[in-house]
Amino acid sequence: MTSSLVICAYCTKNFLKDNRHINENIKLGNNFYCSSDCQYSFKSKKVELGCENPACTNKFKRVQNEISLHYYCSRSCAVAINNGRFPKRVATIKRCKYCGKRMFKYRIYCSVKCKAKDKTISKEEILKQITSFHEKHRRIPLKREFNHYSAARKRFGNWNNAIKVAGFKPNPVMFADKCIANDGHACDSVAEKIIDDYLYERDIPHIRNIAYPEGVYTADFKIGSNLVEYFGLAGEHRRYDELRVIKQKLARKYKVKLIQLYPKDLYPHSRLEAILGA
Repeated sequence: MTSSLVICAYCTKNFLKDNRHINENIKLGNNFYCSSDCQYSFKSKKVELGCENPACTNKFKRVQNEISLHYYCSRSCAVAINNGRFPKRVATIKRCKYCGKRMFKYRIYCSVKCKAKDKTISKEEILKQITSFHEKHRRIPLKREFNHYSAARKRFGNWNNAIKVAGFKPNPVMFADKCIANDGHACDSVAEKIIDDYLYERDIPHIRNIAYPEGVYTADFKIGSNLVEYFGLAGEHRRYDELRVIKQKLARKYKVKLIQLYPKDLYPHSRLEAILGA
């Protein structure tokens, strides 16, 4: 069996070792040692290192087999760096269908009690909540933002009947009729009215139906130099999605910031403040 000279990783002495073992060590990335004493001494030899945390100047020693890809002087330094590299997952926040309480669980109701109450809510309570919503928002609620929509359908036969019994006129079919915002702007849907009223109540200057730099397309709103679109039917109609893509491409082509709003940004809870500002 042929041998070759190798160098001891600890004492740097030359010694003979079988080629078969040399090739195996190279393949595995192992060092060569002339004796077991040198092997032990090398692995127990401490090396001085600097903490990888830029805010820390501590020096410390570690034995060879404890040196990893990243090294820190303490657990707190490791946490300070790793929390920035690997942020924790944000828990999904939902709201109870009955009471609206915030939840961090994949449930519809926060408790069995709320589930039972939602199933047994009376007609009087449904009408009271519709009236209360109208007093607060100066409009009737949409079915997807009303917590007890299913109960209202069961008690009154359908949603529009519940609205009529409460003494209000049901919302028109989407895009079938114009809605007038509080500032007098004509809106094509209740959702657009909600957005317009939000801007008006916060004194945010805005313009309706602004043309894109090219073509015959118009944006729902313009705030400063930004265009705002409410894509309420995204994913429901092919032609509607084609127009949405065209508008997105025009905004990129002319380097115009396009703020895109979808039903999830309005219902069941508004996210307009986070998107448009206060």
